[in-house]
Amino acid sequence: MAAGKKKPATLPSRLQKTLSSIWQDKHMVLFKAEYTFLVTAVLWFLEIVINIWVIQRVAYTEIDWKAYMDEVEGVINGTYDYTQLKGDTGPLVYPAGFVYIFTGLYYLTDHGHNIRLGQYVFAVFYLITLLLVFRIYNRTKKVPPYVFFFVCCASYRIHSIFVLRLFNDPVAMMLLFGAINLFLDDRWTLGCALYSLAVSVKMNVLLFAPGLLFLLLCEFGLWRTLPKLTLCAVIQLLLGLPFLLVNPVGYVSRAFDLGRQFLFKWTVNWRFLPEDVFLCRYFHLALLLAHITTLLLFALKRWKRSGNSIWSILKDPSERKETVQKLNADHILFMIIQTVLVLFTSNFIGMCFSRSLHYQFYVWYFHTLPFLLWSGGVKKLAHLLRVLILGLIELSWNTYPSTNYSSLSLHVCHLIILLCLWLNPTPALPSQRSENKAKRH
Repeated sequence: MAAGKKKPATLPSRLQKTLSSIWQDKHMVLFKAEYTFLVTAVLWFLEIVINIWVIQRVAYTEIDWKAYMDEVEGVINGTYDYTQLKGDTGPLVYPAGFVYIFTGLYYLTDHGHNIRLGQYVFAVFYLITLLLVFRIYNRTKKVPPYVFFFVCCASYRIHSIFVLRLFNDPVAMMLLFGAINLFLDDRWTLGCALYSLAVSVKMNVLLFAPGLLFLLLCEFGLWRTLPKLTLCAVIQLLLGLPFLLVNPVGYVSRAFDLGRQFLFKWTVNWRFLPEDVFLCRYFHLALLLAHITTLLLFALKRWKRSGNSIWSILKDPSERKETVQKLNADHILFMIIQTVLVLFTSNFIGMCFSRSLHYQFYVWYFHTLPFLLWSGGVKKLAHLLRVLILGLIELSWNTYPSTNYSSLSLHVCHLIILLCLWLNPTPALPSQRSENKAKRH
């Protein structure tokens, strides 16, 4: 090296800068949304340990796993008539995607006998689901990181649904959150395909369908939405083809039975009602009417953008007045938040007016609750009150058997969240907000 020529001082690495920033803001790490990735990464690795501990230390409880295995064993033995497929708990009532996925699990777990291996497979499903959920929250930056401790470590029921009960609900939700991530990445066709696969595992995923249809129309207009809806339908037809060829009416009536009656003894949300009211078809029709009406009100008044007609979403995006010529970071974040809000709200409305909620159904909306609570339009709803609502919902779902008080408290919490979402102002694009602010001044 030439004399007098010194090696330039190395600049602090990006990691050093990040660690320095974290150290300076250490008292705010749990409260600033920009630290979501850091906190969720720590929690995700902690969840690996928690799931192993739960599997090794907490007794497995048999509920539906043996029934699942009996149902797919019937298909393996050559029975393709859905009306002839049944298990310990009754007939097979899930679409064909369930059959294929649980057939794979049947072979992987030695015909369903190696339950411990099945638990570890579901622990992997749980960790994948968390990754997908955390990615959504990291992109929206709506929820303070400390809330994710309640999402992970504080929910006994969710861990139980995944690794102690081996229900099919977690598999459907894992695929659903994968589809939502694809929507956020602007990969709508692939997202619709994965969404349809999720529906083929369990029909509860259809609760997201009204919100998804609204988003597709907003994004593509009517004519460009039709191919994506067709794709969803074709996937259902292809998956169900072996069963449709044998007994099409039997397959559709069993796999997509919207009128299936639920047992009063398992209900979490309507325990305070007399059993004859719970079973009454008029009560079911009233709930369906309330569900549809609430969805329409949200679509007309809360989901559509300010100043636009609801009919404008049927037009091609290039023909609309509000078309944005250039998307900046604010526009992209706005679109991400709106996509998640519409989908999560659509599902939540369905949960509010469900004919019955059973304990495993908690996973249908558990991971969406923090986003909904922190997206509501009531600014004075303090952090402590939001956490209290999460705690009351968790308590309601962990009360077994359910009681009048637990089911009533669940409805009260649902009503508060729904009102907060309703009070959320009609969305406007960042450019529109700037224009409106300029006009006021």
